[in-house]
Amino acid sequence: MFAVVVTLTIDPAQWDVFLPLMHANADASLTESGCSYFDTCTDPDRPNEVFLYELYDDATAFATHLKTPHFLAFDGAVKNMVIGRDVRTFAGVRQ
Repeated sequence: MFAVVVTLTIDPAQWDVFLPLMHANADASLTESGCSYFDTCTDPDRPNEVFLYELYDDATAFATHLKTPHFLAFDGAVKNMVIGRDVRTFAGVRQ
């Protein structure tokens, strides 16, 4: 298992445009053979922050995800909306 956690800070003026794009990307990601989970979370106390939790079979599946047409289109569409990004990955240690 390979977990990816992402925190994105979004330009507040772009929030209403960003969120549907994020949900569409998450839905498309779940159709990938190596992606088993993709959740989009927010907190009312941090109104322009999005937390993503993604699970892939392995690091290769995540690398493949980053090259998919839907991710590349999403990334290009939101690049000027994202004002902060923290990406962390974790590999499973249990077999």
